[in-house]
Amino acid sequence: QVQLVESGGGLVQAGGSLRLSCAASGRAFSGYGMAWFRQAPGKEREFVSALTSSAGDTYYADSVKGRFSISRDNAKNTLYLQMNNLKPEDTAVYYCAASRYATFYRGIYFTPSTYDYWGQGTQVTVSS
Repeated sequence: QVQLVESGGGLVQAGGSLRLSCAASGRAFSGYGMAWFRQAPGKEREFVSALTSSAGDTYYADSVKGRFSISRDNAKNTLYLQMNNLKPEDTAVYYCAASRYATFYRGIYFTPSTYDYWGQGTQVTVSS
């Protein structure tokens, strides 16, 4: 069992930056594939970014590529999402998620059903 707790969300002006963190409980964190998803009001949860257990492979949605950076510190059991040049369309609740598969089941990292554990989310609001 893994528990995930996100933090770092808030209100920021367009063009600003935020760094989200996701603290994980349990000793198995280093073996999990991890990801960030987001959900805006009235919209489905969408993939933002993912990385494998060793952080050897990273993946990004086209909408955030070049602006967001995902990373992890396995010694601290923490996942990060550095978000730069934020836009109003980035406004959403951001969730971190963990997969028991280090490189994701069948390599599928972009669908919510891949993930076994979820955090409660942290709100990010970008004003124009």
